[in-house]
Amino acid sequence: MARKPAELKLRPRMDWPSQAPQRPSRLGDQLYEQILDRIVTGSMVEGDKLPSESQLSEIYGVSRPVVREALSRLQADGVVVSRHGSGSYVQRRPNQALSLLAPIGDVADLMRCMEFRVALEGEAAFLAAMRRSEADLDRIKRAYDDLERVIANEEIGSEADQAFHIAIAAATQNRLFVHAMDVFGEHTLRGIELARKLSLRRSARRLQTVQMEHLRILKAIEAEEAEEAREAMRTHIDNARIRVLTDSTEP
Repeated sequence: MARKPAELKLRPRMDWPSQAPQRPSRLGDQLYEQILDRIVTGSMVEGDKLPSESQLSEIYGVSRPVVREALSRLQADGVVVSRHGSGSYVQRRPNQALSLLAPIGDVADLMRCMEFRVALEGEAAFLAAMRRSEADLDRIKRAYDDLERVIANEEIGSEADQAFHIAIAAATQNRLFVHAMDVFGEHTLRGIELARKLSLRRSARRLQTVQMEHLRILKAIEAEEAEEAREAMRTHIDNARIRVLTDSTEP
């Protein structure tokens, strides 16, 4: 039987962390992170109802458009679901290790970086499948083999994972893709490291699942199947985002 959503009784301001976000340009991100922290730490559980937009606006001292932005991002990440005429409810509680591995303040940036990577690297894989040389393919395969060794040794392998993605960007024969990967290199590496650390905490099967996604990308590029390469890459990065934000034991 489905669990009936629990009504969250709005606590006094002192009980809800009511510190208003400090940087005006990032109010939405900061509110996103503060609500996410309540869910990650278990102050709110799956099925709990969030305070209304007007209540959240009063609690945190921000405008309702800022509240809507934060809720929209939580919904996009699958953490919160909006029910028409009823309000917003906690849909998924992320892995509790998230608060240890990615301090609140970093999570929003990492999630938005993953969103950007879906678009950027999806197109990179598409072009790589059409333009790659044999030397490019060898480089991608070597990066894949390095990841195989990492998994066998039960290591995190963030750098090896990033090298695989950079090799694909290089295979586009468009230096701007490589430049973009370099510009966002720090954010990309942190996101990869977070996803792989959380996977290791869950089960070895998760990294095997990630590697199967890499293999799908590699095979599509090798076969010069551009549309398949794009879809495989986009699915892989979106799955990584989901793996960061889920507490499921499933791979």
